[in-house]
Amino acid sequence: MAWLTPVLFAAVALGADRASGSDYLAYTGTYTGKNSKGIYVFRFNSATGKLTPLGLAAETTSPSYLAVHPNHRFLYAVAEVDNFGGQKSGAVSAFSIDRSTGKLTFLNQVSSHGSGPCHVMVDPTGKTVLVANYNSGSVAALPVNPDGRLREASAAIQHHGTSVNPERQEGPHAHCINTSPDNRFVLAADLGLDEVLVYRFDPARGSLAPNDPPFGKAPLGAGPRHFVFSPNGRFVYVINEIQCTASTFSYDAQRGALKLLATVSTVPKDYKVTKDDSTAEIRVHPSGKFVYGSNRGPDSIAVFSVDSKTGALHPIEYVSTQGKTPRGFNIDPTGSYLIAGNQDSDSLVVFHIDQKTGRLTPTGQKLEAFAPVDVEFVAVK
Repeated sequence: MAWLTPVLFAAVALGADRASGSDYLAYTGTYTGKNSKGIYVFRFNSATGKLTPLGLAAETTSPSYLAVHPNHRFLYAVAEVDNFGGQKSGAVSAFSIDRSTGKLTFLNQVSSHGSGPCHVMVDPTGKTVLVANYNSGSVAALPVNPDGRLREASAAIQHHGTSVNPERQEGPHAHCINTSPDNRFVLAADLGLDEVLVYRFDPARGSLAPNDPPFGKAPLGAGPRHFVFSPNGRFVYVINEIQCTASTFSYDAQRGALKLLATVSTVPKDYKVTKDDSTAEIRVHPSGKFVYGSNRGPDSIAVFSVDSKTGALHPIEYVSTQGKTPRGFNIDPTGSYLIAGNQDSDSLVVFHIDQKTGRLTPTGQKLEAFAPVDVEFVAVK
């Protein structure tokens, strides 16, 4: 399919009717290369599940992961590279959002203070952007100006250590970073250390300091990649890349302490995991009743129900993503649909979510999207 011309971009974004409360912009982070030029945007209707391509929102280098500011006026993207400004580092870019058309306007770009940045988020106050650098195994905090622009890092921490897999865990590999629900702590999953590290966080100052206890330990060799908090804040769900598993941790909000409770497979019992298989993304349904995780190799979404008392995950089904290498996916803000991105087959696939069972049903929509990695939603203005 051909991407829309700039003239048609705004017309399709606005549509024949005014935007309804069920209309969202769905931004897709990508790896740039032969086809992709940066961040693409789609229009999504959560009432019908219809996804419509709007085109290139911003041309930028390998914006694999995205984050939206709480005020929905700004978007931040990693530049997943190893050299920025002559230094061994990647970068984070800031953009302003036109919520009528979906277009992004570049504001500025700063160092991520580590190489291969792969995950970014904005703290709930909107004052600090947090970034995880995979290749260097480090994390950083970047202050945000009122106009959305980023300042140089207010904190940067280098992880140290190894774990049991000499090929994948020869050193630290920070892969995901998020704040706790009360914004007092920052957690960072490190695949190379088999740890979810915990830092005390001051959003006003953009400071990070090691917590006591300093981390929660994942199973040896598991390779914790991404994680999410349960909506009630009592549990943390971690998807483990190397062993294709998902772990449930209890979370002590007062102390910022994690305790491993249980680990389950993200693939069926009769599936033999090889070194070519891995997990990628994990999301929790807004209701808190279901957790979803993506498998690369099996190319599927694992669906789990959640025990509300213990936080335990129970497998429901494993659903094909109808493409290769589902690196990223997301659930729309209403919890009605899941959009999966197949990185190696250049497609986005839409699934309907059964609100009672959590099961996924393909809607029949499969759209071209170049090397998609992440999908993030912004309400249309």
